[in-house]
Amino acid sequence: MRTLAVPYHLDEPLPDLDLPLAAAAVIAADLAPGDPWSRMAILYDRLADAVAGVVASGAVPVVESGDCTTALGTVTGLQRAGLDAGVVWFDAHGDLHTPATTASGYLGGMPLRLLVGACPELIGASLVLRPVPEDQVLLAGARDLDPPEVSYLAGAAIRRCEAAGVDPAALPSGPLYVHLDADVIDPAEIPGLRFPAPGGPSREVVATALRALLGTGRVVAVGLACTWRPGHGAAAAIEPVLAALA
Repeated sequence: MRTLAVPYHLDEPLPDLDLPLAAAAVIAADLAPGDPWSRMAILYDRLADAVAGVVASGAVPVVESGDCTTALGTVTGLQRAGLDAGVVWFDAHGDLHTPATTASGYLGGMPLRLLVGACPELIGASLVLRPVPEDQVLLAGARDLDPPEVSYLAGAAIRRCEAAGVDPAALPSGPLYVHLDADVIDPAEIPGLRFPAPGGPSREVVATALRALLGTGRVVAVGLACTWRPGHGAAAAIEPVLAALA
């Protein structure tokens, strides 16, 4: 495995973000003032090229960053390398909003919906991202969903499960991109989370699920969303979950 660090929260650099894995490379860009999506498109285009390069070398890219939107660049990179990966998305939240449904306007609440093809004009078209079919997505551990997300899921082909209940038979077919937002874990075990959601599985439960997925031999990339505020010790707290990535 080869770790790529993207020390950003959306288009905002986070030079002090404590990341749990030593990175072989850091992805960064000089971003001119402007629309956040345009700025992220520049950054994620670089990430996509880096991910494609890691895949071409025969390694599995592990992308650690400050939010979930980097998944757009990671999946694009897999596609550039010739891999159409299904998605296993561990997150306390759905990340299924669009600009029309979000009440907060938070861009980090949209990446999974954009991955399956919504609003390509925001960033997908710029990256030349091919939508991931809904039936190739498994959402694990989501427990804090807004009403529009619940409504969307009611009619979508996205499957859901608990973090402790990832059944190999329910996984998407083919190669897998595994996305792990730290806030899927019980916030009592991960300090400083930006958007803590009460309850949730323990670190050991998530570590067991991650080991099982890696054991399938089908994981072609891993995304780690370090969705915490710097300086709270979260990186050290999550390290045991990531032992299988060493």
